[in-house]
Amino acid sequence: MSALLWALVALPLGAGVLLLVVGRRADRAAPGVALAVAASALGLAVTAAFRHPSARAPFLDGLPMRLTVDGLSGLLAVTVTAVTLVVLLFSAAEFGSGEARARFFGLMLLFAGSMLVTVTAATLPVLLMGWEVMGATSWALIGYWWRDPERTSAADTAFLTTRTADLGLYLAAGAALASGAGPNSYSSLSLDGLARADEPWLSFITAGVVVAALGKSAQLPFSFWLSKAMRGPSPVSALLHSATMVVAGAYLLLRTGPLLDASGWGDDVVAWTGAATAILLGLVAIAQADLKQLLAASSCAQIGFMVLAAGAGATTGGTLQLVAHAAAKSLLFLAAGAWLTALGTQQLPALLGAARHHRTVGTAFTVAALSLAGLPPLSLWAAKDVLLAGALERSPWLYAAGLAGAFLSAVYSAKALWFVWRPAVARPDARRIPAGAVWPLVLLAFACVALVVPAFPPVRDSVSRVLAASGQPAPAAWEFALSAGLALLAAAGAWAWGARPLPLAARVKSGFADWLGLERAAHVLLVAPTMRLARAAAAFDDRVLDRAVEGSASATVRLARWTDDVVERAVDGTVGAVAAGTRALGRWARRPQTGQLHQYLAQAVAAFTVLAVVLVLVR
Repeated sequence: MSALLWALVALPLGAGVLLLVVGRRADRAAPGVALAVAASALGLAVTAAFRHPSARAPFLDGLPMRLTVDGLSGLLAVTVTAVTLVVLLFSAAEFGSGEARARFFGLMLLFAGSMLVTVTAATLPVLLMGWEVMGATSWALIGYWWRDPERTSAADTAFLTTRTADLGLYLAAGAALASGAGPNSYSSLSLDGLARADEPWLSFITAGVVVAALGKSAQLPFSFWLSKAMRGPSPVSALLHSATMVVAGAYLLLRTGPLLDASGWGDDVVAWTGAATAILLGLVAIAQADLKQLLAASSCAQIGFMVLAAGAGATTGGTLQLVAHAAAKSLLFLAAGAWLTALGTQQLPALLGAARHHRTVGTAFTVAALSLAGLPPLSLWAAKDVLLAGALERSPWLYAAGLAGAFLSAVYSAKALWFVWRPAVARPDARRIPAGAVWPLVLLAFACVALVVPAFPPVRDSVSRVLAASGQPAPAAWEFALSAGLALLAAAGAWAWGARPLPLAARVKSGFADWLGLERAAHVLLVAPTMRLARAAAAFDDRVLDRAVEGSASATVRLARWTDDVVERAVDGTVGAVAAGTRALGRWARRPQTGQLHQYLAQAVAAFTVLAVVLVLVR
C-alpha cells in the first residue's frame, strides 16, 4: 500500500525534474511524456482514494516522513490529477514547437507533484516541504516568459506575497513543537494532533495556519497577488488558480477544522474572512474590463465560500465547492487562453462575439459561467447551498453574507457572458483554435454538469461518510429555490444592464477596478517602510560600520608600523646585545683552554688558593 502512495507523489516529481534537467533536447517528447505521467498519476490517485494508503520513511530522530490518504485528501488528489491531465491536454495542442516545452511541462509536473505532497502530508514538516516547492514552481510558471520584465515582476509579487504569509506555517510548526513535552514531542507536529496543544501555543498554531492559508488562497488582505499572477500563461492560471495552489489554503483550513474549533476564535475569523472576500472580491470582479482579471477576482470570491465553509464546519459543502469550482474555473481560464491565442486580446470589449466565432468553446465557456453563477442544475449551485446550510446553522448573518456573495457571482458571470455572446464583429485576422485544445474544454463542461450529483442524497451522504463529517446540516428545498431565484434575478439584471457604466462615483469604481487598492496599501504599509529601513541600514553600513572598519584597519596599520619602527628595533637591539655578550663570554671562556698541563696546574693552584682564602675569611 505504501508503494502506491510513494508512486503517486514520486512519478510527477521525478518526471518533472527529468524534463527540466534534459531541457530543450526533450521539447519534442515533453508533451507526450507529461500526458502519460499525468494519466498514470490520475489512475494512482483514484486507486489511492479507494484504498486509503499510508507511507512513512525515516526523516528525523523521532519524526518520520509520513504521507497518508483519507477521504478529504483522496478526493483532492483525484481532483488535482484530473485537472492537471486536462490542462496538459490543452497545453499540448496550444504550445507551439518553438516554446521551451520541456521546461513548461517539467515545471507543471513538478508543481502537481508538490501539490500532491501537500495534500497527502500527515505532519507539518512534510506539509512545509510540499508547500515550499509549490510556491517556488508557481513563481517559475507565472514568470515562464521570463524575457518580459512585467511578467517576472508579477511572478515576484505573487511569490513574495505568498511567502510572507507562509511564515505563518513556520510559526505554527515552532509553536506545535514547543507545545510538546518529553521524548515524543515530535508527535505534536502531526496535523491531527495540532488541536491538542495547550494555550498559549494553541493560539499561535491557529494564527500561523490561518495566515498561511489565507495568503495561499488569495483571501483578504492578500488577494492582490492573484491579479498579478494573471501575467502567466493561461494553462498555468487554469491549473494554479482553479484546483491547486489557491485552493491549498482552503484545503488546509478544511483539514484543520478541529484546530479552528478548539482555538475558540479561529473558526469565526476564518468564516467571516471568507464571507468578506466573497462579497468584496465579487464587487472587484464586476468592475473588471479584462476577462482574466475578472476570473482571477472570481477565484478569490469563490474560494471565499470554501473558507467560509471551513470556518462554519461545513466540510462536505466546502469540499463539494472545491471540486466543482476546479472544473468550472479551469474551463473558464482555458477558454480565455484559447480566445487570447485566437483573437490576441483578453479585454472584454474586444471579445464581443468571441463565443459566436468559436461555438464549441463558447458553449463550454457558457456552461462553466452559468455554473459559476449558481444557476441550476449545474454543480456550483447545489454545492454552494450545501455549504451555506452550515453557515445558516452557525449564524443567519453569515448565511446572508454568503447569499450576497452568491448574488454577486451571478452578476459577474452574466457580465462575462454578455460580452462574449454579443453580435459578432468582423475578425479577419482571427486564428483557428486547434481541435486538440477544444476537447479538454468539452470534458470540463460535462464535469460541470455531472458534479451536481454529489450535492444531493444519497451521494452526498456517501461523501460525508468518506470525509468522516458526520452530522453535517442538509439544505432544505427552500434554500435551493432561494439561491436559484437570486442567481436568476442577478444574472437577468446583469444581462439587461449590459455594458452600461455602473451608477457609482468614479473613485469607488476605480477602487474596485484596482482590487481595492490592496497592492498600494501593501506598498505603503510594508514595502515602503521595509525599503526605507533597508536604505537606512545601508547608509548606516556605509557611514558607520564601513568607516569603523576602515578606521580600525588604519589604526591597526599605524600600530604595526610603530611596532616595526620602535618595538622591533628595541627587541632586535636587546637580542643583538645578548648575542654579543654571549659571544664575548665565549671568547673569554676559551682563553684558558690551551691544552698545556702546566697552565692547567697553575690555574688549579690559583683556584684552590682563592677558595682557601674565602674559607678562612668566612670563618
